[in-house]
Amino acid sequence: MIDTLEKAMKYISELETENRILREELEKYKNTKPAGRKKHNDAWMTSYNDFVMKYEKGMTIMEIANECDISRRTAYRYKACYDKMNKKLKII
Repeated sequence: MIDTLEKAMKYISELETENRILREELEKYKNTKPAGRKKHNDAWMTSYNDFVMKYEKGMTIMEIANECDISRRTAYRYKACYDKMNKKLKII
């Protein structure tokens, strides 16, 4: 319990120190870039649209992966997205 001015001033000083430390820590988090795949940015859309064109022409996943210089996993990820979009279009 704070019953004197000295205790109150000491407590305020402790809180200000804690606040400063937390602000510094917050700045570190603000300045870091988020990790992971940046889904649906311009580069992703360009690569995806290239995949769709080739897939609709009848190319296999392996042919597309080799020609587009993407991993097989990425090609399958694009196919899953393509199938999901087409499923939604068929429902409508």
